[in-house]
Amino acid sequence: MKCLLLLSVAIAACAASVLRDPVQGYKEGDRYFYFPGDGDDTLHLVDAEEPADVAFIEAFTRNAANNGYWLFTRANPTTAQIIEFGDVQSLASSNFDFSKVTVFLAHGWNGNGGNQMNRDLTEAFLQNADVNVIVLDWRALANRSYTTAKGGTAAVGRGLGQFVNWLASLGYSYEKVHLVGFSLGGHLVGNAGRETGSLVKRITALDPAGPLWGRDNNRVVATDGQYVEVMHTNTGFLGYTDPCGDADFYPNGGSGMPGCWLNSCSHGRAYEYMASTVKYDHLLANECGSLRDATRNRCSGDLYPMGNSDLNKSRAGIFRVNTGRRYPY
Repeated sequence: MKCLLLLSVAIAACAASVLRDPVQGYKEGDRYFYFPGDGDDTLHLVDAEEPADVAFIEAFTRNAANNGYWLFTRANPTTAQIIEFGDVQSLASSNFDFSKVTVFLAHGWNGNGGNQMNRDLTEAFLQNADVNVIVLDWRALANRSYTTAKGGTAAVGRGLGQFVNWLASLGYSYEKVHLVGFSLGGHLVGNAGRETGSLVKRITALDPAGPLWGRDNNRVVATDGQYVEVMHTNTGFLGYTDPCGDADFYPNGGSGMPGCWLNSCSHGRAYEYMASTVKYDHLLANECGSLRDATRNRCSGDLYPMGNSDLNKSRAGIFRVNTGRRYPY
């Protein structure tokens, strides 16, 4: 009984220490850490040892049609048309154009298809070019506990990949597919690309989530698509630190974004930078010799654009760009 009491006190003390300092974020091996809701600064205390709801994950991901697929085009830029996976009629009666590029957007934890990230990126891509934008709404799973949402991320990604494969079976080209995901969504789109046999033209992972992903083989990797770009804005805390794409960008060294005082702000800067570069293609990064050089601002290699909508990007390496404090950065 005494041992149990001491254990309870120790756990409570650990949790209390996190509550006293929510700015500290996450370090590998932490049991308790704060993680923000997707696209806002609301912090939620996470217990890394909370069991994932495996039964819910399996039930939800068993059928990829349980996800929402919301189509936006220049003909319907703010009102979604719902495409039912496997229902050719729902696709045929929508504004989806087989001749155009399709950008898929995937939110993260506690997100939904209508959140700020999706609104900003949808607006940016449609302003930049006449494309199809399909927002993946996986809120039913994403709004469970962090461990449950994280545990189902790869399976949801495989479901998105099956949706892309379905479009391909109808004659759509993988060469026109750009998968974009934020936080947990960054790993999700990696798994989606993997499900297509890595045939999708481009994947962009925006500060893919760091907590509990360090040893997970389902994390986004360079071989998930023809070209995989990763933007790191909160390394060592909420975002994944190590290079994991063909091109890995570390704006401002990868953490402490200008104008941000909280990790959640730096984490969310990733999709804000992406939206800005899709519109203006103005954040040119120097190639770095190493991640250490990127963090220490010792990069003087050739310039290469971070983000943007270019499906034909091809350069690999580690890059750094120093941004401004305010939009468009």
